Amino acid sequence: MRIRPGEPASAARSRDSVSSPSKAGTASSSSAASSTSAARDTASIMGVPEAELTPNVQRALLSLMGEVDQLRKETEALRAKVRDLETLADHDVFLPVLNRRAFLREVSKALALAERHNAPSALVYMDLNGFKKINDTHGHAAGDTALRQVAELIAAHVRETDAVGRLGGDEFGIVLTLTPAAMAERKAEELAATIASTPILHDGVELTLGAAWGVRALDPDVDVETAMAEADAAMYARKIAAA
Repeated sequence: MRIRPGEPASAARSRDSVSSPSKAGTASSSSAASSTSAARDTASIMGVPEAELTPNVQRALLSLMGEVDQLRKETEALRAKVRDLETLADHDVFLPVLNRRAFLREVSKALALAERHNAPSALVYMDLNGFKKINDTHGHAAGDTALRQVAELIAAHVRETDAVGRLGGDEFGIVLTLTPAAMAERKAEELAATIASTPILHDGVELTLGAAWGVRALDPDVDVETAMAEADAAMYARKIAAA
């Protein structure tokens, strides 16, 4: 302690006590810097300590990281290709709807839902009236146009949770998810009316189609084949009655 001239001893002691934390702070900062330096010395890249990252090791690591990145990109590209192939395998070759195999799978899913959760859906079996006449009179290109428009109409008038498929020729199937049979009957009637009231344009000529339909509830007491056969029979009965 140094006493300045005219300064009381107590003031000198107070002055020294104020200045001493600054020394402690300097020592603390120096210790923290040493710790940071030590942490930096022990840093590693991909498990290799920085001290061992010789130029050869760095080149090897960069090469390995590049290969890993390339493999990741190739894996993602393969996954995207698999998704595309799955989509192609499930969809009709010419129309924007499911093919028969994929549609039957959707029927099976709806039946499983009904069995597990007592939540029945409904199956609509639809056949076009007048399609053969279009094919015979205007050619197969006109028939393809008619089928495409009908498929697009049906898909546009059902929910995303429903499923639409081409069963073969001019026959379509629709799974109306979580829909009672009575509501499915009304929906099928609306779809048939929409098809009949929407003209099909081909080479400047307006063509028209009708549709017959049948409905079968997808409840736990039926299997896929039976549901399809009974919906088909209901459709055929309506077609005969309207003839």
